[in-house]
Amino acid sequence: MSNHANLQTRLSKRLGIAQPIFGFAHDAAVVAAICCSGGYGVLGATRHTPEEIEHELAWIRQQVGDRPFGVNLVLPTGMPETNDREAIEAQLPEAHKSFVRSIQEKYGVPAATQAGMRSRFVRSEEVAQQQLEVIMRSDVNMLACGIGSPMDVIERAKACGKLVLALVGSPKHARAALAKPIDILVAQGYDAGAHTGVIGTYSLVPQIVDMAGDVPVLAAGGVATGRHLVAALAMGAQGVWMGTAWLTTSEHHMQDALRQKLLAAGSDDTVISRADSGKTLRQIRTAWSEEWAAPGAPSPLKMPLQDILVGDLLGAIDEHEVKPLMHHPAGQSIAYFNQVRSVAEVMKDIVDDACSSLELLGDHFKS
Repeated sequence: MSNHANLQTRLSKRLGIAQPIFGFAHDAAVVAAICCSGGYGVLGATRHTPEEIEHELAWIRQQVGDRPFGVNLVLPTGMPETNDREAIEAQLPEAHKSFVRSIQEKYGVPAATQAGMRSRFVRSEEVAQQQLEVIMRSDVNMLACGIGSPMDVIERAKACGKLVLALVGSPKHARAALAKPIDILVAQGYDAGAHTGVIGTYSLVPQIVDMAGDVPVLAAGGVATGRHLVAALAMGAQGVWMGTAWLTTSEHHMQDALRQKLLAAGSDDTVISRADSGKTLRQIRTAWSEEWAAPGAPSPLKMPLQDILVGDLLGAIDEHEVKPLMHHPAGQSIAYFNQVRSVAEVMKDIVDDACSSLELLGDHFKS
C-alpha cells in the first residue's frame, strides 16, 4: 500500500527500520525474520547459556546483514552471586519438594533425562556477567533490560556503542529508568505475556509518554493488530513491542501439542502465575497453573529458588509431552493468533490493518 510511510515515526526513521514494530522472541529464526520483514527483532536470551547467546547473535547477524537487532536479558536484583545449584537445593523446603513430587506422580510424568530450561543453571550474578560479556563483545545493536536496568550494565553497553532499552510496568519503574541514560522505554501493560505488572496498557502508556519527555516510548501488552499499533501511536508511543504475536508463526520452533494449545487459546485462557519462576508470569491456563492455585498448594518460592524447585519437572513435561501440564507464556493478545502464518505474513497484516485504520479515521473526520 502506498501509505505505509504514514506509519514511520521519529524512532523508526532514526533506527532505519521500515515499520515501528519491535518483535521479541526466544527463537533466533523468528528474530531474523522480523528484521527481514521491516521490524526490529529482539532475542530473549535470559535462559540461554553464554555459548548459545554467542552462537545465536552471530547467526542472526548472518541472516539480517546490516539491519539492526537487539538482545534482551532480565536482570533482577538480589540474585545469588554464584551458579551453585547445590546451594539453592539446600534451601528448598521439604513441603514444596513434596508438592512438586505429587504433581509428577498425579500426572505420571516420567523423569527428565536432562536439566530443564529453568534449572540447567542458577539465575545468578555469575551467569549474568558471563552472558553480558558475550553480548558486549558482539555487534548486536541494542541491549534490552527487563526487571531492572543496572547503571553499570547501561554504561558498559553504551560504551560499546549499543542502544539501551528498559521495560517498565509502572510509573515508579519508569521514574527509576529515566534517571539513567537509557535510549528507549517500553511501557508494558497488564495484558502482556510473561513478566507483567498490574496496570492496563491504555492506562499505562500515556502516563509513561508524559513522563518520558524526549525518550521514545514503545507500547506493549495486548498489541496484536494494526488497530492496536495506530492506538499506540495516538497515545504518544513511537512504536509497539510485541511478543505473543510470533509464538504461532511457522518460524517459531515449538512442539505441535503446545502450538495447538496456543492456537486455540482466547484472552480469558491466560492467567498470571508465579509457579514457573517465582515472578508473576502470564501464561496460558493449564493443569500446571491450576495445581499451584488450588487450595492447600504452597506459595511459590522467590526467584531463583522456584526455578530450581520446578525446572527439571517443567523440562520433563515438555520432553515427554505431558499435555495437561504443557504451557507457555502468552499475553491476552493470543486470541488474535489462531492460525499458523509466517512472520512476514503477520507483519504485512499488521501494517495493512494499520493503514486501513488510518484511512478509516480520516473518513470519520470528514465533514
